[in-house]
Amino acid sequence: MKDDQPSAGAAAVVLTGGKSSRMGRPKALLPFDGEPLIVHAVRRLESLFSEIIVVAAAGEQFVELSSLLRSQPDQPNKPSEPKVTLVRDQVAYQGPVAGIYYGLREARGAIGFVTSCDVPFLNLRFISYLLSQISDYDVVVPYWEERFQPLFAVYRREVAPLLKDQLERGELRPISLYKKVRTREVAPDEIRRFDPEGLSFLNMNTPEDYQAALKRWREQRGPAATAKESASVPCTVELLGVARLRAKTREVSLALPQGATVAHVFSALAEKLPTLVGPVIAPGGNSLASGHACNINGRDFVRDLSVEVRPGDRIFIISADAGG
Repeated sequence: MKDDQPSAGAAAVVLTGGKSSRMGRPKALLPFDGEPLIVHAVRRLESLFSEIIVVAAAGEQFVELSSLLRSQPDQPNKPSEPKVTLVRDQVAYQGPVAGIYYGLREARGAIGFVTSCDVPFLNLRFISYLLSQISDYDVVVPYWEERFQPLFAVYRREVAPLLKDQLERGELRPISLYKKVRTREVAPDEIRRFDPEGLSFLNMNTPEDYQAALKRWREQRGPAATAKESASVPCTVELLGVARLRAKTREVSLALPQGATVAHVFSALAEKLPTLVGPVIAPGGNSLASGHACNINGRDFVRDLSVEVRPGDRIFIISADAGG
């Protein structure tokens, strides 16, 4: 299966419902490569799957995710698929068993590839290989660093009732399922053929993990990053009032992806100036905090996150106390 060939009958299930207690803010909404991490994951997976299901915790985060995913810019020369479906955990923070269960239950196809939103290095060749191994099994799960990796694994939709039974018994470890069904363990030697360093399992739990992943991402891209920058959308953000005081700078130059929206501006700004997150940029990183407004080119105030940014646009972030 080629990297860009959709997998018939398979869904990608992305879990975002963790507490993010060590990170200090929702991991799904962390800025990553100029866009929120959940959008980064969806973009990566959409070339392989015709259906993507995002499983979020109940509450405000779900609302923010819904707004964010709706605001993704259309990609040129790409069909409207895949469909991104958002579902909630019915009981908050029951762990990954609940997320896997709700995701598989929602899936239309026979199998689902399950991952979490805090794994930024999604290796499509490796995922394709895992999918190819499911024909005679109910679960295909990698075994890396002396443990199973249940959040980078393939599950048949038919195991959902067993996961529901586990939830009812309070059995919240996904690996409890594996002895009850036909499980294909993918050994480290197999994994290294596709992912020598095991980056597929590198998740981000702390701010230090997050910064290290950003650094590795930039290093990995190498010269490709320069090419992307040259094909990007340059714009300038001018900060006024509280925003300028917090950032200790008047303006910031950004290079955004083609088709970027106002939501991408806020996300990129949050990554570049984390001191603005909270007072100026909402904790999700893709919208402004209360008391702030966005103006483009001194003409139009915008509230719609899906408004597209044009090359050379000058974007003003204005605090309520900035004056006229």
